[in-house]
Amino acid sequence: MLNHADRLDRMFHALGDASRRGMVERLRRGPASVSELARPFAMSLPAVVQHLAVLERAGVVASHKVGRVRTYQLVPDGLVPANHWIVQQRLPQEKQLDRLGDHLATSTPTDKEH
Repeated sequence: MLNHADRLDRMFHALGDASRRGMVERLRRGPASVSELARPFAMSLPAVVQHLAVLERAGVVASHKVGRVRTYQLVPDGLVPANHWIVQQRLPQEKQLDRLGDHLATSTPTDKEH
């Protein structure tokens, strides 16, 4: 069983490649076959399958096969762990900016500012 840090490592690794991000963006519109996902990329079908395997191991996409056609789709809430981590990293800075905003809103102008 993967721990939380390993899962995040796999997810960020998977999303660290522009081709894989492009495949994820395409899958936002709905499920697609390997050949559909390969169409915009200048790479072989086996290379596309390797990229999709990285996304699948990271929990971002899932696949199913009907006959000879393998179709991929986004995993519902598959990107939530990465989003949650990113939000946690933003919170301290946002709180500091909120405090600065509160301070500036309540401070009175000095004589030099007039």
